[in-house]
Amino acid sequence: MNNLKVILLMGILSVILITIGQAVGGTEGATLFLLISLGMNLFSYFYSDKMAIRMTRSQPVSEQEAPELYAIIRNLAQRAHLPMPKVYITPSHQPNAFATGRNPQHAAVAVTEGLLHLCNRDELEGVLAHELAHIANRDILVSTIAAAFAGAITWIANIVQWGAIFGGMRGDEEEGGGIGALVLAMIAPLAATIVQLAISRSREYGADELGAEIAGKSDGLANALLKLERAAHQIPMQVSPAASHMFITNPLSAQAFVKMFSTHPPIQDRVERLRQMRF
Repeated sequence: MNNLKVILLMGILSVILITIGQAVGGTEGATLFLLISLGMNLFSYFYSDKMAIRMTRSQPVSEQEAPELYAIIRNLAQRAHLPMPKVYITPSHQPNAFATGRNPQHAAVAVTEGLLHLCNRDELEGVLAHELAHIANRDILVSTIAAAFAGAITWIANIVQWGAIFGGMRGDEEEGGGIGALVLAMIAPLAATIVQLAISRSREYGADELGAEIAGKSDGLANALLKLERAAHQIPMQVSPAASHMFITNPLSAQAFVKMFSTHPPIQDRVERLRQMRF
C-alpha cells in the first residue's frame, strides 16, 4: 500500500511541476520541468532522507556522546524487530522529533535538544517509539519525499513569482502569459501543502497506536504530546514549512496561518485515543 502511495505522490507532485513549467514556458517549459521531475523522483527516492536532515540542520551524534539516547532507541528497535537507525540531534530548543529514510534498513531518527531537556525517560521512550512506528509502518519514505518535493516546488514557485513580477519569465500569451505564471506559482505551494495534508493525518494516529505498543504503555507518549504542544506555542523553531509534517507535532503550530493547513491531527484527539488504550 505504501509503495502505491509513493508512486501516487510522485505522480501528483510531478504534475504540479509540469504545470508550472507549462505556465512559465509553454510546451518547452513543460518538457523541461518533466525532465526535472523525473530527475527529482530518482534523487528523492535515494537521497530524500539526506535532504530532510539538511533541511532541519540535524547533526549526527555518536553513542559515546549520547549513550542513554542510544540505549533507549536500541531497546525499542529490538522490541519492534527493526534495525538500529542512525541517530541525529536537531539544534532547536523546541522539543520535537522525526524519522526519515526510504526503508527500515536506511532509516534515521532525529530528536531536538529541547526534547532531551524537557521529557523524562518514559516520555522520551514514547516519542521515540512513535518515530520507530513510522519506520515500521514504512511511512517515512512517503513523508520524506513529500518534504523534498514540497520544498522544491516552493523554491521554484518563488523563482517564478519574482520572474513574473520583473518580466524575466513570460509564458505563451495563449496560455496565460506572465500573469498566469504568477498566479500558478502562488497556488503551487498550496497544492503541495494539500498533498501533505492527504498523507499525514491518518498516519499519525497509526504511529501513536503502534508506538504505544512498542513502548508497552501509552501514558509516556500521551504526556509527551501535551508537553510538546505547549512548548510549540512558546518556543519558535526555525524549520522549512515543507518539512514540518515530518515531526511528531507541528513545529510551526504557533503561527496562525499554518494552523489553517495543519498536517497533524489535534493533539487532544491523539491523547484521548492513547488514554483509551489498555495494556
